[in-house]
Amino acid sequence: MSKENVVLNKEPMVRMVKRDTISTAKAWSIRLIAVLLALIVAALVIVGITGQNPIQIYLGIIDGAVGSNRRLWVTIREILVMLCIAIGLTPAFKMKFWNIGAEGQILMGGTAAAALMIFFGGKLPNAVLLIVIIVASAVAGLIWGVIPAFFKAYFNTNETLFTLMLNYVAMQIVTFCIVFWENPAGSNTVGIINSATKAGWFPSLFGNAYGLNVVLVLLLTIGIAIYMKYSKHGYEISVVGESEFTAEYAGIKVKKVILRTMMLSGAICGFVGCLIVSGASHTISTSTAGGRGFTAIIVAWMSKFNPAAMVLVSALLIFMQQGSIQIASQFGLNENASDIITGIIIFFLIGCEFFINYQLEFRRKGKGDR
Repeated sequence: MSKENVVLNKEPMVRMVKRDTISTAKAWSIRLIAVLLALIVAALVIVGITGQNPIQIYLGIIDGAVGSNRRLWVTIREILVMLCIAIGLTPAFKMKFWNIGAEGQILMGGTAAAALMIFFGGKLPNAVLLIVIIVASAVAGLIWGVIPAFFKAYFNTNETLFTLMLNYVAMQIVTFCIVFWENPAGSNTVGIINSATKAGWFPSLFGNAYGLNVVLVLLLTIGIAIYMKYSKHGYEISVVGESEFTAEYAGIKVKKVILRTMMLSGAICGFVGCLIVSGASHTISTSTAGGRGFTAIIVAWMSKFNPAAMVLVSALLIFMQQGSIQIASQFGLNENASDIITGIIIFFLIGCEFFINYQLEFRRKGKGDR
């Protein structure tokens, strides 16, 4: 056997090679295959638990997500919240500032909204009160976002740990506020705020309770897409994300960009708090964010920070999540069954990104191979 063939035979039969490029159609085909595999595995898991026909399982999921007008709009409402958080994280993540603090920023925005509803409900015209609530919620989130940005810009602290710890601080602030706002007394909850007057509640639009939510989130999504792609600030965010040294060499003030970007990211996440409290639940608690801030990180990453793709990914996750809640109830499963199904889907969606970035390369069989 020649020396050349000996060397060749030492090479692995299959190896992973990083792709130079991949077409958009092929990338989304891989994601579609991942979703289908996830649905199959999720069905097998649930069938193993319930012994039910998989078709019945998925019909139950569809029914739970869009089976009635109310369920459809609840699903849309949750998609909007998830999409808005992902939009808020996009500028920071594009800059490679790892903002893990969306939960805290949402809670602070929600707390600001609840405070204004409690103390100014009935004292201001509802239109004025809503404007004040939206602005105050955004400012509260902005402050919670700019704190770690300041320490990152001037003291090079670890933003991941900093933003994560601020989530727990925000939870304690909410707990503190609930002590003074609890209704009824001794319940340790705030209850539905202004249930009689609906002061500070988002009004119905187009005959639907969540119509205003749709309009505001879609406008924000379009605005951020334009901002990131066509504005000078969006360009500076991209340059800083690629290399701070390159940005400084190009005359970009990196510290200013970090502060400005996290102000924007925090403000959007703070607005989400208002979207939940004034636009949906009309109450505040430590579970107001409900883990959405962490799930939205997956949505933003999987979408490659593309707002249009975020709509699709958010819709898929929320559709399955809402449907899973229904089948958990329908088949008498533990409430964590919905989390299991969502986790399976997320696992496959994250895993498929590996095959989008890498491909299998098989060793060609030479003449001397046996």
